Amino acid sequence: MATRNPQIPSASSETFTPDRLIAGVNIGPVTEDATLVSGQNLTRGAVLGRITASGKLTLSTSAANDGSETPYAILAEDTDASGGDKTCTVYVAGEFNANALTFGTGHTATTAATVAALRDAGIYLKNPVAA
Repeated sequence: MATRNPQIPSASSETFTPDRLIAGVNIGPVTEDATLVSGQNLTRGAVLGRITASGKLTLSTSAANDGSETPYAILAEDTDASGGDKTCTVYVAGEFNANALTFGTGHTATTAATVAALRDAGIYLKNPVAA
């Protein structure tokens, strides 16, 4: 019996548009459910930090001082939490295309502290080579 790959939407119910966020399968993408703190409308690929006091996630910025300054996860799907906290799915491990990520102020795919924090979390950034 064939099993459906959860990374690929069903052709009969959705249109799949590759965004090249996933950049490898040596370390398969690992997801978990989380809470995106209210006041944000973020797209798939946003690099998130975890607020220590609440455990909620927010776009990670290097100037934050609530724990979210350390990158923790990558948003797996567009999530609108502008009207209140929202449950979302995040990647907590895997290989990702550095060019497909959205970084908060002070973070980049080449900032040593950002790369090290993501690597410590099990997230590896790749720079794909064009064919």
